[in-house]
Amino acid sequence: MHTAELVFEYETSERATHIAAAIRPEVGDIQGDRTTASLSRDDARITVDIEADDLVALRAGLNTWSTLLEAAERVNESGSRCRSGT
Repeated sequence: MHTAELVFEYETSERATHIAAAIRPEVGDIQGDRTTASLSRDDARITVDIEADDLVALRAGLNTWSTLLEAAERVNESGSRCRSGT
């Protein structure tokens, strides 16, 4: 078994909460035969733990979760700008 941990720190707990909520549904939906992931949030920190049967699957899992978090961050930032009127 191969493992990796992605840790993302945000400036506020509120932002981390929004981003975690945006990607949490994906945890059960994108599990594969060779890769699993879990998501946790502690205050302003999000952690994604990835387990994979092999290195190729681990790389794919890392790419998937990094991309999902980046997309959630962009959407959250866009929403923040819309709410502030900038």
